[in-house]
Amino acid sequence: MRVLGLDIGETRVGVAVSDPLGIIASPLAVLDARGLMRDPTPLARLAEDYEVECLVVGLPLTLAGDEGPQAAEIRTRAERLGAKLGLAVEYHDERLSTAEARKRMREAGLSDKDQRGLLDKVAAAIVLQRWLDARRVQPREDA
Repeated sequence: MRVLGLDIGETRVGVAVSDPLGIIASPLAVLDARGLMRDPTPLARLAEDYEVECLVVGLPLTLAGDEGPQAAEIRTRAERLGAKLGLAVEYHDERLSTAEARKRMREAGLSDKDQRGLLDKVAAAIVLQRWLDARRVQPREDA
């Protein structure tokens, strides 16, 4: 089952995709957030091209693990996108994913300037990978 991971921000939406077996997440694209909410066609094309069955959206929790106003806004946007695309939406904690993405890219030798345009999709891949990993360690109910 392929899944798209989304890191929804005010300006940009980072997009990542899982492999068909749901093991590895890879950065895919960065889309304009405002445009996407008006017209989800670019995201719909990615969902169709990769035959995804679900959206996994990074949820910005507080450091205490609570949902605040920002998380409520992300849920609203994500549910709207999911409804327009006809896809289920799941959420996963995105705390510190952008900081981790920035750190990984610095370690790979990318300057802050080189990171522009990449950061959001790498953060989306980190959130999606965490979600994929969490699913693998959870016991299956049908087993």
